Amino acid sequence: MTAVTQDATAPPPASRSFVDVRDLRVAFPTPDGLVKAVDGVSFTVEKGQTLGIVGESGSGKSVSSLAIMGLLAGGSAQITGQAWVGDTDTVAADAETVRKLRGSRIAMIFQDPLSALHPFYTVGAQIIEAYRVHQPDASKKQARARAVELLGRVGIPNPDARADDYPHQFSGGMRQRAMIAMALVNNPELVIADEPTTALDVTVQAQILELLGDLQREFGSAIILITHDLGVIADLANSVQVMYGGRVVETSAVNDLFYRPQHPYTWGLLGSMTRLDRTREARLRPIPGSPPSLIGLPAACTFSPRCAYRGLGGIPCTTERPELVAFEPGHSHACHLPTEERERLFATEIAPML
Repeated sequence: MTAVTQDATAPPPASRSFVDVRDLRVAFPTPDGLVKAVDGVSFTVEKGQTLGIVGESGSGKSVSSLAIMGLLAGGSAQITGQAWVGDTDTVAADAETVRKLRGSRIAMIFQDPLSALHPFYTVGAQIIEAYRVHQPDASKKQARARAVELLGRVGIPNPDARADDYPHQFSGGMRQRAMIAMALVNNPELVIADEPTTALDVTVQAQILELLGDLQREFGSAIILITHDLGVIADLANSVQVMYGGRVVETSAVNDLFYRPQHPYTWGLLGSMTRLDRTREARLRPIPGSPPSLIGLPAACTFSPRCAYRGLGGIPCTTERPELVAFEPGHSHACHLPTEERERLFATEIAPML
């Protein structure tokens, strides 16, 4: 196995993917110590592709996306690394450059549309404003027509009339659709969807995911899908990155994650997921313990306190940090278990329970 390098030097344009994040680190100073929310994250996404980022609450998923959007700049956050979107490194760029990118080339669908939408303005007015900020030559009439068009395309019935309604007059699913319309109004090249189906019933979840897939095919956008739900990942993502304690512990194509997972944390996530395609012989197994504190993370494997296989055969789980290594092309993991032992454990203990 070869180590996956975290090169922080500026990559030449010809070698960069459309989204190219390299060794991204985000820390927050607090009275109790430095919170390392994101600790050396790297990934790439091409246009027309979807990267799913999965992990428990506090794993660093949302903070990494906020850093890419430039929404942490100007605060107390300490941010290093690179986050290239096209030809712009949003970490190094000045605030005005990043502001112009947001809403035009980069857009975000937030987890709670009721909080993200302003309660004092109509849904249509907010989409119109998002359009005219980046299209200053557009008239109010043109901007309204664009807002109504997008509301219709995301499945809002009678969009011309509903554009004059306020967010509280929309259901949860319709508010999420309105957020998607606002995000896509300027045809962005990158859409970051942060838990876009949280708190929605399963029928509406399926509709939202289908809508995102349809719109991606139409607009050709790259999508970063942040979620704790592996079912959502299976529906929409092409590749997956599993995060734990601010670090990446596994990255692979979506099918490999479900059929050939390599990290014990990924095994735990899969073991705690319900299955509808077949009858499970065993009960769901929650991952024991709690996620680690991000203050003063040890140099060792951050998952080792919760891992049933720590120290197996004398491996240095509690003393050395495992590096992200390539198991095979396109599939990497950060685990000290030898390949042969890991495959044996998965075949004999994990796979029969999934």
